[in-house]
Amino acid sequence: MERRVLLAVFLAFLVLYLWQAVIMPPPADPTAVPSAPAPSAAAVGAEPAPSSSSTRAPDTSAAAPDPAPSATTLVGETAEREIRVETQDVSAVFTNRGARLKSWRLKHYMDDRGEPLELVATELADSQPLPFSLRADNEAVTATLNDALYALESPPPPAIVDEGTLLTFEYRNSAGVSAVKEFRLEPTSYGLTFRSTVTENGRPVEVAVEWGPAVGNGVGQFSRWIRGAGGLLYTNGELERFDKAALAEKGVHEGTFEYVGVDDHYFLVVAIAPGPATAVFRPVSVPPPAGTTEEARDLIAWSVMSADSTLRFFAGPKDFDLLAAVDRDLVRAIDYGIFAVIVVPLQRTLNWINGFVGNYGWSIVLLTVIINAMMFPLRHKSVVSMRKMQAIQPEAKAIQERYAKLKTTDPAKQKMNQELMALYRERGVNPASGCLPMLLTMPVLFAFYSLLTVSIELRGAPFIMWIHDLSRPDPWYVIPVLMGATQIWQQWITPTAGVDPAQQKMMMMMPLVFIIFSLWFPAGVALYWFVSNAWAIGQMYATNYLIGPPPVHNVRPAAERRVKRVGAGKSEQAARES
Repeated sequence: MERRVLLAVFLAFLVLYLWQAVIMPPPADPTAVPSAPAPSAAAVGAEPAPSSSSTRAPDTSAAAPDPAPSATTLVGETAEREIRVETQDVSAVFTNRGARLKSWRLKHYMDDRGEPLELVATELADSQPLPFSLRADNEAVTATLNDALYALESPPPPAIVDEGTLLTFEYRNSAGVSAVKEFRLEPTSYGLTFRSTVTENGRPVEVAVEWGPAVGNGVGQFSRWIRGAGGLLYTNGELERFDKAALAEKGVHEGTFEYVGVDDHYFLVVAIAPGPATAVFRPVSVPPPAGTTEEARDLIAWSVMSADSTLRFFAGPKDFDLLAAVDRDLVRAIDYGIFAVIVVPLQRTLNWINGFVGNYGWSIVLLTVIINAMMFPLRHKSVVSMRKMQAIQPEAKAIQERYAKLKTTDPAKQKMNQELMALYRERGVNPASGCLPMLLTMPVLFAFYSLLTVSIELRGAPFIMWIHDLSRPDPWYVIPVLMGATQIWQQWITPTAGVDPAQQKMMMMMPLVFIIFSLWFPAGVALYWFVSNAWAIGQMYATNYLIGPPPVHNVRPAAERRVKRVGAGKSEQAARES
């Protein structure tokens, strides 16, 4: 029965692997295009930047006409410049050309080059819109809004923002086009509130706010367990995700959204509570550097048009506590799977343990030990039940042999089941008691697995020596090999009585299959599985010590019993005759 449980676990992991490897889209390519270095505190403030085509983000329409030559600037500036803003968590760079966001770097999260992670696709500024570009129905107005040099009406920001900073940009020309853009950055979060007012000859102009390509940067293609960029909608309590293929079929979505945007495995950029709105998603392919064999990266460009001119954006990590503080429903963007109700307490417990230990690798070890210790009674009961089943296997096999020649449809075959059930009752054995306790532990084990594959806390978290990132596979494959060795050991000491020979052969292959799978597992997952196996081995020996060796029952063959019964019958008849 224990082997059947292991078979069920194996098949469950096989389904998970096939789902990730076949059904889910491949992750983003690890190519990381160099971008502007992170701004320093000394460089904070307004500074001039030469105007060049490389810093401009043209309108999405390639045929957009230039502004009319007769339109002169009434409110604006004559030179392009950058405005740098530093908060505790973000380094942001705005440009007065179009009053748009040019860079949004996360200080506490590094990319593959060890630099603060950039959430703006700066390498696509020549061909794709920068965040907070505006799109109107009139292409000429769109070109003017995104190419004009706005005047910064608010004072330059301080070196480090300690209160909500308000940046106000304004532009107005003689053709009657007027635009005001306001940005308010939150000092201790990854939030930003944006407000736009656009008029043409005094009439309001409806505009869509474009973010352009978002996230998907700095996430190397080091594992199939890492999900690339995709569209995200949350409406009426339901979360919808869209990959590249789905967005190619339907890129426009209308509705009343609680939030809308783009996310990848660890980060997201969303507009929160835009209300009735229209969201447009568009796949974007980032070509690899020239002269390399790397594949192109797939990003998602998106925009939102809302009746509300004031929108709140979040561009940062998918950290549970952080998202819950911003908006309770925003935590659903973290893909915890069907066991989310179990994953969340495990997540909080892991973070609590790490607060004392200071190393997520050892925190995983301790939490795994705690979970397995709590499951000790269930597993102990399962082993005891298996031992009882093992003790009666000779008798059960003898009963099955007496009916081996009967067909399954033969009514006399039912007597075999009746005799087996009578034997179980007589010995106090429940055939399901070996599997049921183990099945009760499965949700917790799968929830812990889900936690370790999506938790952003493990991204970049070191463990020991050669393991510098628990979210990536073990570069030396030490932990996967140890996991496979303990899997073989555990299988070697597991009772095999009553298991079908075909199942036994399959079980012998399981450790090898798990080793192959675990080569691409995040190191944190392989570590958890190794510690669980080691605990199971120790518990097996402890249980065997507590309950003692299994009793040995010598059951006489059925033919021998029949002969003796016949002999006994003749003796009894002879005695009666005498």
